[in-house]
Amino acid sequence: MTTLSVPAPGKPRLTRWLLRLHRPALCVFTALALVTAALLLLLHGPLVDAAAEGWRQYDACGFTPRCAYDQSAILRYKNWCNYATLAVAAVPFLTAAWAGGALFGKELETGTARLAWAQSSTPARWLTVRLAAPAAVVTVGTGVLVWLHHLAWAAGSGRIDSAKEWYDVWVFHTNGPTLAALALAGLAAGSLAGLLVRRALPALALALLLTGAVWGTIQQVMPRLWPTDGRTEPSAFDVPSGAWKVSATKKSDQWYVTYHPYSHYWPLQLTTTVLVLTVAALLVTACFLALRRLTGKAVAR
Repeated sequence: MTTLSVPAPGKPRLTRWLLRLHRPALCVFTALALVTAALLLLLHGPLVDAAAEGWRQYDACGFTPRCAYDQSAILRYKNWCNYATLAVAAVPFLTAAWAGGALFGKELETGTARLAWAQSSTPARWLTVRLAAPAAVVTVGTGVLVWLHHLAWAAGSGRIDSAKEWYDVWVFHTNGPTLAALALAGLAAGSLAGLLVRRALPALALALLLTGAVWGTIQQVMPRLWPTDGRTEPSAFDVPSGAWKVSATKKSDQWYVTYHPYSHYWPLQLTTTVLVLTVAALLVTACFLALRRLTGKAVAR
């Protein structure tokens, strides 16, 4: 006797429904990622080459009163580099706004979430899928953009006189895994905002505030996550070339300056990433607690 097995409704169906419901947001994110990736590739190639040649011409001028150099190439590279960096850095905030406004706030406001709980899944499974699926998309997309941004920045480092240092607040995060961790924290913050407020626009605003608070706090803590180097200097502004000054304390007629050399780049990246992921995990825990308070139960089937 042949027994036919009927696939149980569960995670795959919920994931397909989630992707179908939020397909416009996925398409917009993909389009923005592709445009930003194309710009980063240009910054890695022809734009940086033209700007580097312009700076070479400018540096060769010396004290010549009148000297021809390609100023437009220099300014073009600077502007587009700033635009690309800000576009990549905006990913955590865009993720938070979408999670708070559309993924949770709107569904709870319109009653779509309660319909799903009554028909196909428990609240805990519903929340798990809405956190896991976007997290995978955001991690992959952000990882690609960070990799391309690092390539573009490295191509200009040492060749472009106006290139920003590795410790610049925007460059540091958009060059490493901390941005992916911040994007996941933004997703968790937006989800929590939606579960707490349960209205689209207020949840969107709260999500942005929470993500900004996480970003600002991490920026203040980050320089102290790894031991600094230090030395005595005649001026508070004297630090080794390419080093990130953390503090300067006056002692007698000298200054004791603490700083992070470039060799601390990866230790700072990794310790900051771990810290942000810990914050994201706490926010996810808060999401399940908020859901339990909202539904009266959050036990998986």
